[in-house]
Formats: sequence, structure tokens, C-alpha cells
Amino acid sequence: MKTEAHTAMKFPPTIVDTSVRLGLIVFLVYLSMAILSPFLSLLLWAMILAIALYPLHAKITSKVGGSQSRAATLFVSTVVLIIGVPTVLLSISFVDHMLDIYKQLMDGSLQVPRPSDSVAGWPLIGERVDAMWREASVNLQGFMVEHHEQVRNYARKAVSVLGSAVTTLLAFLAAFIVAGIMLSYSKPGAESTSKIFRRICGAKVGDELHTLSVATVRSVAVGVVGVAFIQALLLGVGFLLAGIPAAGLLALAVLVFGIVQLPAAIFVIPVVAWLWMSGDGSLVVNILLTVYLIAAGLADNILKPIFLSRGVAAPMPVILLGALGGMFVSGLIGLFVGAVVLAVSYQVFMAWVNEGMPEDAEAAPVDAPTP
Repeated sequence: MKTEAHTAMKFPPTIVDTSVRLGLIVFLVYLSMAILSPFLSLLLWAMILAIALYPLHAKITSKVGGSQSRAATLFVSTVVLIIGVPTVLLSISFVDHMLDIYKQLMDGSLQVPRPSDSVAGWPLIGERVDAMWREASVNLQGFMVEHHEQVRNYARKAVSVLGSAVTTLLAFLAAFIVAGIMLSYSKPGAESTSKIFRRICGAKVGDELHTLSVATVRSVAVGVVGVAFIQALLLGVGFLLAGIPAAGLLALAVLVFGIVQLPAAIFVIPVVAWLWMSGDGSLVVNILLTVYLIAAGLADNILKPIFLSRGVAAPMPVILLGALGGMFVSGLIGLFVGAVVLAVSYQVFMAWVNEGMPEDAEAAPVDAPTP
């Protein structure tokens, strides 16, 4: 009886070996993810930037004699000098300015100038800002005592927003540097990625999904972020021509709202209303500016279908829904990850639907039902 029980409890060697190997693989994957988790967001951003900027990098490579490392170094150095140096200098200047204001506030020498008459004409918030500004310019100490909690909360929020913006910008620069390293090894990196896709999905399907993933990232970069930037630039020029106060901030808000896929009419309608009620232009100027602002506000409806699905096998609504859903789940980086995931899922699903279907049945039109 003992021998029979002992024999029944034995496992075949292949099952034991397979279980041990699977356990080791799972353990290694877990350790790798734990080690890379602090850098995962940075690596994703770097990969997205490298994929989106590769066509420009290829043009620079052809101009510098075909050296990818030289082109990537030149590209990254230029961007770091253009963005990084002014950011550091502005941050240092801002800190010095805030320390100087705090010192003047403590010794009672800080003076707030009176607001100009145009402040009251700012859209939505003009009258309230003008009233509080004038109160602070007349009696700053009394204003600080009366609105102590509000000033402290607003100051804390402003410092938090500024710190977050600077941190995000520095993280973007770091991701850009890593993207430059990836671009310098773009050919072997593309070959390795293609091998991974082929190994997982097969030779034919792997190449198709690899091409789809790359095209989707570039499509979202141009069709979502690029179109939002173009629209913000067009509307910013219109705001400046119309004499809108804080035109730069409004253009930045248009950019953010455009990335989130909110309509630019949120800003265009109040600006047009302000132009006709408070603007100083003539009738012809107001008409021209109104037409320009409305056209710029509707530009995304024309540009987005052109750029969003260009070179991508998946339909434009699939890419857009993936980008929006990914952004709501994972923030700005979800724009790209969500679009890629949904586009690949759509292609896999359609391949499964079409699998085994006869070619003549797939190509033949569907007859309308007979009444």
C-alpha cells in the first residue's frame, strides 16, 4: 500500500521542470518590473518621443554624413539649450524675486501699483480682480490681514503649480535625453522590437502590429498634440490682434483644452462677445477678427481627420477613443498608450473576425433583404 501511494504521488519530470522554469520566469519578471518601476514613466516618454521624432532625426542624420549618434547628440543638445537653460535661469530669477517680495512684505516697504482701467474689462474675472487689486494698492497691510487665508491658499497653490510645472519640464528634458540615446541606436532597436513582435505574434502579424504601433504613436503626436498646438497658435495670434488681455495665458489654456479634446469654442465665444462689447476696433475690423477667430476655433475639425489616421490601418474614431480613454486613465502619457492598445486590439479583433472567411464572401457585397 505504501509503495502504491508513493508511486501515485510522483510527478513526471517534464511537469516539474516546466513548473520550475515558469516560476523562475515569473520571479524574474516581477523583479525586473520592481527595479524598472521608478523609471517606467520616463522610459515610456522617451520611447514615445523617439518614435515620434525619428523622421526628423533621419533628416538630420542625412545632413551630418549618416552618423546617427552625431545627429542625436546635435538634436538633443539643441533642445536642451533652447528649453533647459531658460528654464533654469527663469527658475532662479523667480526664486530671487519671491525672496525679495517676501523681504519687502516683512519690513512693510512693499507697494502694489494701481491697476489700469483695462483690467476691469477682462472677460469673466475682470471686475473682481480690479476691485481686489485696487484694495491691495490702497492698503496692502489691511488687505493681507483681511484676506490672510485666501492669500496663503492662493500662494500655496501657485507655488505648487509652479513647482509641478518645473518638475514636469525637467522630467521632459530627461526623457528627451534618453530618447536621444534611443535614437542613436534606432536601427538595432527597431530590429530588436521587430523580433519581439515576430516572436510573440508570428512573422506576418508581428510585422503588421509593429508597423501599426509605430504609426499610431506618430499619428497621435501629430493628430492630437500637433493639432492642438497649431490651433493654440492660430487663436493666440487672433487674441493678440484683437487686443485681448492675457492673450498668452488664453492661448496656453486653448492648448491644454485641445489636448484634452475640449472644443475651442469655450474660449472663442466669450472672446468674440468681448470683442463686440468692449473692443475698440471698427465694424470691419471686428467682422474680420470674428471670422478669423471662428475659423481658427474650427480648424481642428479639418486638421484632425487629416492627421490622426494618416498611415494607420485602424479607423480614426478608434485612435481618438483610445487616446481619450488612455488620457483619462493614465494622464497625458495615456494619449499614446491608449491609442496604441486600442488600435492593436482592433486589428487583432478584425483579424479574428476575418479569419477563415472565404475571400469571395469577404469581398462580395451584402445584398439588401427582399421585402
